[in-house]
Amino acid sequence: MSTATPVRQPAPEQPEPPDTPPRVAGGLFDPAQLVRSLPEALRKLDPRVMVSSPVMFVVEIGSVLTTVFACLHPGEWFGWTIAAWLWLTTLFANLAEAVAEGRGKAQAASLRRTRGETVARRLDGTTEEQVPGSALRVGDLVVCEAGDVIPGDGDVVEGVASVDESAITGESAPVIRESGGDRCAVTGGTRVLSDRVVVRITAKPGETFIDRMIGLVEGAARQKTPNEIALTILLASLTIVFLLAVVTLQPFAHYAGAEQSVTVLVALLVCLIPTTIGALLSAIGIAGMDRLVQRNVLATSGRAVEAAGDISTLLLDKTGTITYGNRRASAFRPVAGVTEAELARAARLSSLADETPEGRSIVALAEERETGAHEESPAGTEHVPFTAQTRMSGVDLPAERTRIRKGAAGSVREWVRAGGGDPGAEAARIADEIGGSGGTPLLVAVEDARGARVLGVVHLKDVVKTGMRERFAELRRMGIRTVMITGDNPLTAAAVAKEAGVDDFLAEATPEDKLALIRREQAGGRLVAMTGDGTNDAPALAQADVGVAMNTGTSAAKEAGNMVDLDSDPTKLIEIVSIGKQLLMTRGALTTFSIANDVAKYFAIIPAMFAATYPGLDKLNIMRLDSPESAILSAVIFNALIIVALVPLALKGVRYRAAGADQLLRRNLGLYGLGGLIAPFLGIKLVDLLVSLIPGTG
Repeated sequence: MSTATPVRQPAPEQPEPPDTPPRVAGGLFDPAQLVRSLPEALRKLDPRVMVSSPVMFVVEIGSVLTTVFACLHPGEWFGWTIAAWLWLTTLFANLAEAVAEGRGKAQAASLRRTRGETVARRLDGTTEEQVPGSALRVGDLVVCEAGDVIPGDGDVVEGVASVDESAITGESAPVIRESGGDRCAVTGGTRVLSDRVVVRITAKPGETFIDRMIGLVEGAARQKTPNEIALTILLASLTIVFLLAVVTLQPFAHYAGAEQSVTVLVALLVCLIPTTIGALLSAIGIAGMDRLVQRNVLATSGRAVEAAGDISTLLLDKTGTITYGNRRASAFRPVAGVTEAELARAARLSSLADETPEGRSIVALAEERETGAHEESPAGTEHVPFTAQTRMSGVDLPAERTRIRKGAAGSVREWVRAGGGDPGAEAARIADEIGGSGGTPLLVAVEDARGARVLGVVHLKDVVKTGMRERFAELRRMGIRTVMITGDNPLTAAAVAKEAGVDDFLAEATPEDKLALIRREQAGGRLVAMTGDGTNDAPALAQADVGVAMNTGTSAAKEAGNMVDLDSDPTKLIEIVSIGKQLLMTRGALTTFSIANDVAKYFAIIPAMFAATYPGLDKLNIMRLDSPESAILSAVIFNALIIVALVPLALKGVRYRAAGADQLLRRNLGLYGLGGLIAPFLGIKLVDLLVSLIPGTG
């Protein structure tokens, strides 16, 4: 019986399916989105929604109070104007959040179009039955051929095919999915373009990757991060302090004969509490998650995004992360007395039962060299499949009284010694030479009438991805230490680490070794990020503070990580780190701006309230505002308009530059602290000039 691997013909190029949903445009801020988000902003005025933002909830209560008092005194334009601008302040805060959520909801809508009901060809033993995709259960096997939509998330357990994942990643180029490696995971809703695969379903209906994506990109479902919760508590505390100060101010004002109206007191409170950052806080967090989505990265929590901004150690899996995919056979290196054709034939025959990508590449290389390219296996041949325990594959040829083995150098040497042979120094020298050059040696040995001996070495080569050295240098400038993790021998690991430019490496690493390394780093107070794509990476991805799973990887890896890179580009972590730092810097910068912003309002409202009773306070009116009414109104109007003016910055984020903490602090205080101090003086004065032009306000 022949077991030779058939040669696949390249699939004809197929046009992109017409029902592939478009990706949402990448613009960070569209002014038209303000108009589209207005209905949602109005719905957010519901007190049950507003209570989640204590600062803006206080503003809304103030809006209600001023409106009630305006109704009690319908002839006073001042009360109505203050009430109107307080309602606008509340609306602008909701509008900022609604705009930030808008892109996520548009992205979710496009993803939902990929989730239409599909018909699955479920395998029941040797027969097929057609069932709705929603009827599939975990563990079911389904057949997918060219043109079929994959009905659910799963792993390829048989075959190889090219798959169109443009509905998920936005990239039109097809990707290869195959069994027996770390590129076996497929996503429901994607389309098979060529060949045939059998997929084992790994997710229940409603819990697929696309369902998770929809939930993640919809900002309304986003949970607040610990940092954001802490800042919310701080803002609520400041609000309570200013509320007590304003409430206790009225008795003193009454005693001094300068009693203030409720409208003026509410205006003072709203201007003093940190309304700017309170209004933009949620939008900043949503925009940070959205910036990741725009770069084809899905974060399962905002905590991971924040942690990315503070990581100091990055662990990277070598194969498929630093290097291109799986190692491939690149050369046959025979020992003295053996021809390359003899070695290639033995390597090919011993690899026919090896379903790993490396084994397939050996068969492909032998056929490419035309050394017995399509030789039929002799009758009675017994194939020995590759296993992780033996780390070898092989073939027994009873007719020739020959046994052939191919596999890891240590395993094959032990097999040769067990057969009474000597592995030989030459094979060890070739293996060391290959390992020292960054390759992986696989020994090929035979046992026949001449005894057991090594025929030569197959050179498996890892190719470092383009631009890795430059990207790692950039991480180093950010203060991040990079560590490559691999199961390869130390010589191979050292060569690849040197070529890629990482700071350190861990060779012959087991899942336990990876976990131990992460825990040691975390015990030292460092935040750790881990990227990987294999099932053996899953424990480390789960333990890391930031676990970035490659989309080409296994389902276990994607489930364990708290981020998924849809482009499967490990250097994407540089962008993830930048976005994390940008999120933290944006929040800090706008908090600084908001607190500094309040200083000018003291010089506007306090003189307006008490200068008539205490003329000396008029010296605080350094802006020379036109009248007490215009001063208070100008401060309230500026307080509302500055929120809208800062929405683009909240969505785009403060630009991150690799620099020390002291430099960033100076820049933050100089630009946003000093800017927040100066801007309201200019803004309030400008608004006052415009307000004073209105008849009856002077």
